[in-house]
Amino acid sequence: MEYVLLIYSNEQENAAMPQAEMQQWVGAFMAYTQALRDANILRASNRLRPASAATTVRISGGKTQTLDGPFAETREQLGGYYLIDVPDLDAALSWAARCPGAQRGSIEVRPVWAM
Repeated sequence: MEYVLLIYSNEQENAAMPQAEMQQWVGAFMAYTQALRDANILRASNRLRPASAATTVRISGGKTQTLDGPFAETREQLGGYYLIDVPDLDAALSWAARCPGAQRGSIEVRPVWAM
């Protein structure tokens, strides 16, 4: 079954991270990504641009509105994702707990609804 691991963290804290610490963190993500590949469960992954680069679209009264930035004001922003294919939720949760993003933010684990 496919699950998406949504990685949330505080963009301002990440931007203020010392360069050496940032390099370690990026290295941890690279190692984690390789572990997913080695386990043959990685289907897709991407890092997202900052929330300030987002555009929100909504339709109200039949009119399309676009808003700069994210719609919700939150402490943590969606920064990336992994799409994995594992046998069950327990396996997905186990992989989420290993994600470096869980140490600086949170990982939302959500099953994919195949269409």
